[in-house]
Amino acid sequence: MNDHPTGMYPTGPSSPSSSARFRRRAGDLAAGAAGAAVVNILLVAVMWVSEIADYVLPADFDAYGIRSWDPDGLPGILLAPFLHAGFGHLMANSLPLLVLGFLAALRGIGRFLAASLIIIVVSGLGVWFTSPPTYVTVGASGLVFGYFGFVLARGLFDRRALDIVIGIGVAVAYYSIIWGVLPGQVGISWQGHLFGLIGGIVAAWVLRRRRRALPAY
Repeated sequence: MNDHPTGMYPTGPSSPSSSARFRRRAGDLAAGAAGAAVVNILLVAVMWVSEIADYVLPADFDAYGIRSWDPDGLPGILLAPFLHAGFGHLMANSLPLLVLGFLAALRGIGRFLAASLIIIVVSGLGVWFTSPPTYVTVGASGLVFGYFGFVLARGLFDRRALDIVIGIGVAVAYYSIIWGVLPGQVGISWQGHLFGLIGGIVAAWVLRRRRRALPAY
């Protein structure tokens, strides 16, 4: 004899509906991870292609970076993250960019691209306004620091357990890079680091998950 009414199922962890939800969430996470990996590999690949072209061709691509306090240098805000002062500079940025960019993109490619644009603009404008006049800045360090700030702040603003855990892990693994926001080594744009970090936090706030307000009675 059936212990449960006809058409009714247990609601515990082993019920069909719970199992289906778990499989759906696992599938969404796997798809998100695959998309995050692909978009970041492509992003870094574009940087490598640009640097190889800069090395092979007679043109000086680095001249298209952010030229501070020069209106003609404003377009460099969008170009500078894809340009580097040599392969050593690019190699130093590639691994943290892949790791932090991957973590930043786990919640969706559209959100990741919007965050990237916010970081690039905030970081670029900060460099343009605060660097010495006519100083040219190139490199993806602003994105690296931006993704670092984005991943840290996302867990706080969205209040999702997984994002909080990821943020804590990133803080433990990359805490030492925070010193890069302070003036230090000659030839290193601490401005790009600082405003990149600020841009990441701003992006996490702007793109935070909206909560539906409960009706008041």
